[in-house]
Amino acid sequence: MRIIVTGGAGFIGSWLVRHLVSQTTHSVLNLDKLTYAANPDNLLDVAGAQTYEFRQVDICDAVSVDRAFREFRPDAVMHLAAESHVDRSILAARDFVDTNVLGTFTLLEAARRYRDDLPAPQRDAFRFLHVSTDEVFGSLGAEGLFREDTPYAPNSPYSASKASSDMLARAWFHTHGLPVLISNCSNNYGPYQFPEKLIPVVILSALEGRPIPVYGDGMNVRDWLYVEDHIAALMVILEKGVPGETYNVGGHNEATNIDLVTRICAVLDEALPQSTSRPHADLISFVEDRKGHDRRYAIDPSKIGAELGWRTQTSVDVGLRKTVHWYLHNSDWWQPLRERASLRNLTAAKEAG
Repeated sequence: MRIIVTGGAGFIGSWLVRHLVSQTTHSVLNLDKLTYAANPDNLLDVAGAQTYEFRQVDICDAVSVDRAFREFRPDAVMHLAAESHVDRSILAARDFVDTNVLGTFTLLEAARRYRDDLPAPQRDAFRFLHVSTDEVFGSLGAEGLFREDTPYAPNSPYSASKASSDMLARAWFHTHGLPVLISNCSNNYGPYQFPEKLIPVVILSALEGRPIPVYGDGMNVRDWLYVEDHIAALMVILEKGVPGETYNVGGHNEATNIDLVTRICAVLDEALPQSTSRPHADLISFVEDRKGHDRRYAIDPSKIGAELGWRTQTSVDVGLRKTVHWYLHNSDWWQPLRERASLRNLTAAKEAG
């Protein structure tokens, strides 16, 4: 199968690209704008593969996107390109509207035009998988789970932009007959995650003996999904999913933020017995809560389990241990990203001054 992956130099996208290229039956074209959160080093293992091609493309650029479809001739699109950090969406919402909404529109239109010109057998087999988030559903109370029929109620600029992109994808299925599949996943984590996300922030702050920031009272609940399990789910949805359907992908691993951070600290205590920062939990520092911070997310993944046979394989304790040890042994990957972020922040501060 020939597959266009958007956002393939990001965290989840690079896991997907590496998986696809490792399968001899797939050829991959990776379209990525290479924003600050993208990292070509994520793809060093596949960079020389004959079945892999990279193009630096902004998905809002209709000419470049159309050219990619025309020249690569895909059988499927797996759309992961997105601005995804909630804090950044509060400060710079326009970037999220541009990429997540207008970029998705551009891809859907390119896919529609391309598919309409395919011979009947290829046209019928074509698929467009739109990868989204559970944040589109808003915030849960103490009980209940997000289901595929849960009404959308996004509370941040990020989740609003993803909800908008989901609605566009749904509309292109119903209006134009584009065979769209939609997935909504819970919080991903694992190796190669950009250092601004919660779990890498905790690990790297602890390694450096700095305060570990926890928003509010730390009692916000998230469902944690190990990234390899998510990739397996995406493949099952692409191969077996029914066009027009939505599939929730969750890890069955609910935890409060403070509990998750404490677990990470315990793994670090065990892995670094000589650390002068032990016990690392003493570094935890509660900070002012995020604006509009949703209290609880939890996914009901029973549909994808019952209809497509997918089950999560990785408990949060096993996944956290894998993740912590990866960061401990791969400072050559994350250190340049930290230095680049520090330089960017310094430049922004100078410009603001």
